[in-house]
Amino acid sequence: MSTLLKRLSGKLFILLPMTVAFAVSATVSLMERNRLFAVVTVALFLLSAYRLISLYRVHDKKILFMLDALENNDNAFHFPENEGTVQNRTINNALNRVTRILRNVKAETAQQEKYYELILNCVTTGIVVLNNKGDIYQKNEEALRLLGFNIFTHVRQLSKIDDELMEKVTACTAGDKWQTSFNNERGTVNISFRVSEITIRNEHFRVLALNDINSELDEREIDSWIRLIRILTHEIMNAVTPISSISETLQLLSIAKDEELQRGLQTINATGKGLLSFVEFYRKFTRIPTPEPSLFYVKEFIDRMIELTRHQQNCKNIYFSSDVHPSDLILYADENLISQVVINLMKNAIEAIGSQENGKITIRSWCNKAEEVHIEIRNNGIPILPEVAEHIFIPFFTTKQNGNGIGLSLSKQIMRLSGGSITLLPAQKTLLTIDEQLSEPSTSAQSISSQTNETVFLLKFK
Repeated sequence: MSTLLKRLSGKLFILLPMTVAFAVSATVSLMERNRLFAVVTVALFLLSAYRLISLYRVHDKKILFMLDALENNDNAFHFPENEGTVQNRTINNALNRVTRILRNVKAETAQQEKYYELILNCVTTGIVVLNNKGDIYQKNEEALRLLGFNIFTHVRQLSKIDDELMEKVTACTAGDKWQTSFNNERGTVNISFRVSEITIRNEHFRVLALNDINSELDEREIDSWIRLIRILTHEIMNAVTPISSISETLQLLSIAKDEELQRGLQTINATGKGLLSFVEFYRKFTRIPTPEPSLFYVKEFIDRMIELTRHQQNCKNIYFSSDVHPSDLILYADENLISQVVINLMKNAIEAIGSQENGKITIRSWCNKAEEVHIEIRNNGIPILPEVAEHIFIPFFTTKQNGNGIGLSLSKQIMRLSGGSITLLPAQKTLLTIDEQLSEPSTSAQSISSQTNETVFLLKFK
């Protein structure tokens, strides 16, 4: 740019004084009635003025052409540097240098935008940036996941979730905080919102930070149950252990020869041991070993779980099927702990089907675009009632006559320690939505959407 200005100023330094001099000479010649000299000076003045104007026009056109090309992302244009006069070649060289500088600046800006976008998509907080008209200026993948959108362009789309949520987001200002919950294909979602603001190029934007508080609530709930169980098991075992021990000792003493007393002591001893065994079982909930993850093939794992279940359970009336995409899908987790979760879910599925004919248990697995591995276990047995569904992961809660209420809560604890989650999916929307998430879906949405009365558990590994 500096070279260009120097060359332009050099020509102007010559042409401008010459033009002025010719104009003065022509004026003097006309006043002195020296017609021949006047004609010559006027001609030279016009020629110099024309040359000066041409110089402006030529270089104006070049600069305008360069700016238009840059604005339209035309990277093919180039001013010839080996043709024309020395001054013209120099100016073209300078313009090409300016073009390269501007292109580099534009490329660096685009790279920075990609860099920041990549960082934005790596954070676990959803980010939504909108202007005062409600247009979505920026959003990351986490925000789309939390809201259940594939495309999010305007705040009006929030009305599909909740009209009140749309109104809050539309009217929110910097510093606002609130929590909301709604249901989608992932179940009940609890999200916290925080609002800040920024002004870019004189335009006001609001920045919404979205956080999924489901996991936080789950962790607090599980931690509370663990603390409670530890206290209860400790106190119960401290009280029952001496009773069981004393009753066993009394049975061995000669003083306890009365048959009725002997039977009573045996009952106390057996009851005490049973209670200790019962408490020891629940202590497992608080003593899950630290996961030792390793890589293993999901298809082989699922096939092994199906064969194991077939041999351990009476399920001749049940058809098992599996579907893994891709077939060489690999999971990084503690295989032994995850097998406990899968076996427990399949055992529950067999109990839900019972003796009904044409029982069916299907296990499907896939990897979504976020590289999360999903394992879905579904059955066509007696569905879980909505009023029961919200309690099934609470320790000790059960609807079975001989149930202990620890299986699903233990499974949830294992999945939490493994960095994943377990969810009971809504029956009406589950299959169609899951099919959309498959990288290589094997079942059509039409055939899936008709199966609405199935119980579906989804294991997600991040």
